[in-house]
Amino acid sequence: MCSGLLSLPPRCELPHQKMPNYTIVMEFLLMGFSDVWELQVLLAVSFSLMYLVTLIGNFLIVFVTTLDKSLHTPMYFFLRNLSILDACYISVTVPNSCVNNLLNSSAISKAGCVTQVLLVVFFVYTELLFLTIMARDRYVAICQPLHYPAIMNPQACVQMTLASILSGLVYSGFHTGITFRLPFCQSNIIHQFFCDIPSLLKLSCSDTFSNEIISLASGLVIGGGSFIFIIRSYIYIFSTVLKFPSGTDRAKTFSTCIPHILVVSVFLSSSFYVYLRPSTISATIQDVVLSLFYSVIPPFFNPIIYTLRNEQIKCAIRKIMKKNFN
Repeated sequence: MCSGLLSLPPRCELPHQKMPNYTIVMEFLLMGFSDVWELQVLLAVSFSLMYLVTLIGNFLIVFVTTLDKSLHTPMYFFLRNLSILDACYISVTVPNSCVNNLLNSSAISKAGCVTQVLLVVFFVYTELLFLTIMARDRYVAICQPLHYPAIMNPQACVQMTLASILSGLVYSGFHTGITFRLPFCQSNIIHQFFCDIPSLLKLSCSDTFSNEIISLASGLVIGGGSFIFIIRSYIYIFSTVLKFPSGTDRAKTFSTCIPHILVVSVFLSSSFYVYLRPSTISATIQDVVLSLFYSVIPPFFNPIIYTLRNEQIKCAIRKIMKKNFN
């Protein structure tokens, strides 16, 4: 019997009735990428470097947009929120994976698994809403500049942020609840480097059809709706920008918007592939790799897109450094 599985004695049986001998999962085993120790160490070092760079980049954005009063605008308010979210999001999965690889351990308690699922779903949902709000902010700023102060006023920005966070808590709590109400008695091996809902549904010994339908419907409505809204916003933005005289304004808009669209596309396509597939399909190393594209890549690349390609941020960094070191 696998470790982490607790056997339950058979219950009282009625005549001619057979009751199964159930096992309850007390902990899970995260299989990750490889069982080879040298490769585990290499992955741990690589993940640690990516994690460190991600934290530095995101906290740099938070630091600069907080200190520089010229960046106290709706755009940078949402960027600061996104950076805080990204730093927390990557901290849910990567540090635990690095420790497991270095210690050659794969066990995670059921409570730890519940926490990971709750937080991962919350951060994925909230990140998607933040990216959608940021696309709307850019749309209003470029396509409706005269109405921008009224539409994106400070009160509206705070309300949209709070609504995203609160709805994210409800959404993640609901999906975590309906996942862990299922009995897990087939195995405790998760073919992933963190706990996620698709992997857990594969371990359930009960019917998961309703869970899959709920995940499919909510994913298509929220993920698909957000993606359509973001693409629609950028189509209007590009059509407006193309009317500008060719110059730095047009180039600056394209240089920021196109990488943003690429990150959103990778984030959604990889999460759709992992979360919306039927649980009957066997897990592969491809699923583990694809999970990186929605759990690690967006938090890693967002600071690069919004810092290295943003003149205002770079100017603010130079100004703060000059003020403190001269």
